Parts: sequence; structure tokens; C-alpha cells
Amino acid sequence: MLKEFKQFALKGNMMDLAIGIIIGGAFSALVKSFVDDIIMPLLSVFTGRIDFTNKFLALNGEEYATLAEAKAKTATISYGLFISGIINFVIMAFVVFFIVKGINKLRKPEPAVASMIKKCPHCMSDININASKCPFCTSDITE
Repeated sequence: MLKEFKQFALKGNMMDLAIGIIIGGAFSALVKSFVDDIIMPLLSVFTGRIDFTNKFLALNGEEYATLAEAKAKTATISYGLFISGIINFVIMAFVVFFIVKGINKLRKPEPAVASMIKKCPHCMSDININASKCPFCTSDITE
């Protein structure tokens, strides 16, 4: 059983997946920091210094100064954190789009395979390109 697990765990696809998850986690942390530490402060300048992290709705109807204070006393709807999450998602989607677009440009297109068939000029059936007689209508092919 240990041998089977070792074979499973060390397969190339499994290792690629593990590396992808680790890099994805690090990338996610980087994007979150970018949004929280750069984008949100810039956005707050344009929106009149709105701090999205402290935008919430306390479900007991009372007013609280911070989200942490409200969460300690009641349930909250943290719509500011949701807005930050949407911005994180959009930025990550753009980055992934540009990475995939760049990788696709680096790939060489596969060479076109020459067709090995042609049409019989008499019956329009598909025949081998090297045929001198059509197997369907028995006409001689001169082309």
C-alpha cells in the first residue's frame, strides 16, 4: 500500500499540481497585498478617503466604529471586505489572462499538415491525393 501511495504521489502530474497550488497561494497573497496596500488607498483618495475594510452593516442595528468591534458584539454583513474581494478577483483574472496570452505568443504554432485527400473532378468523392483512378466512379484522374 505504501508503494502504491509513493507511485501516486510522485507522478509528474501530481507534483505539477502541488507546485501550482503552492505558487498560486503565494501569488494570491501577493495580489491581496497589492490590493489592500496599494489599490485600496489610491481608491480611497478618489472616493473621499473611504476605507472599504470598515464598511459593514451590523445586524443588530447599532453603530460601531470598527468592523472588529461590531463582530465582537453582533453578526455583520461586511460588504467592504466583499468589495475588496471583488477587486482582488478582477486583478487576479487580468494577471492570469495576460500570463496565458504571453505563453500563447511564445508557443510556436503547429505546422499545417498537408491534406492527403483531393476531390475526384467527376464524382466529387474524396480520394487519395496520389490516386490515378477514382475508386468510386472509376474515372481516370489526370490532375
